[in-house]
This record gives sequence, structure tokens and C-alpha cells, in this order.
Amino acid sequence: MVNVTIEGDRVVFEIEGWDKLWALKSRLEIPLDHIKSVNVDEDAAKGWWHGVKLGGSDLPGVITAGTFYTKGRLVFFDTHTPDHTIVVELDGHEKFDRLILQVADPAGTAAAITKVLARRA
Repeated sequence: MVNVTIEGDRVVFEIEGWDKLWALKSRLEIPLDHIKSVNVDEDAAKGWWHGVKLGGSDLPGVITAGTFYTKGRLVFFDTHTPDHTIVVELDGHEKFDRLILQVADPAGTAAAITKVLARRA
């Protein structure tokens, strides 16, 4: 699971627990200006094929964590439960094109980030 906080002009995605090991990352900090959109999308974490795994763990139906290359995009996953998934679309300034993350409150998290993005626009 990922804990999400907004700190000034950045969104901090803190990977929790053993997921740090499985994902090979513990924290991502993304400037708000580099986030295009955030939405709840459980379908993004479903299925058995998430792309070519470049580092991390992938056990379909159990965990998808780490860096994957799919459809010409670099995607970071950290999910166990698809119905708690948000998708963060990033612009070209970041290493990743998309983040697919499990959070405790998907609707609340997506709304909070979207609200801050709207104020900055």
C-alpha cells in the first residue's frame, strides 16, 4: 500500500511495509506541475499481464510492484487489491509515465490531489 501526502508543491508517495522490498522503491516525490491527472481505476491493476517487468515483483492476483514497460510507457505499480487503486498520469518530465497505486481511500486521495491541481491551474 502507498501513503500519499501533499507537501508544498510536491506529492509524496510513500511505499509502506514489505512493499518497499517488492517494489524496489520506498518513496516517490512528484512535483504537482508534473501531474496531469489522477483517477480511481481498479481495472488498471487487474489482469495477469502488466507489461515487461524491469524490476520488482509480479504474482498475478497477489501483488504487482515495481517498474514495468507496457505499451511504450514506463509504469510504476504497487497494488494488491484492485478496488483500492488510483492511476496518476505524469508528464514527460518524470521517469515514469504513469503510477498505478493501492491507497487506503482511492476516491479521497484522487479528489485531494485533483483539488490541489485545480487550484494551481
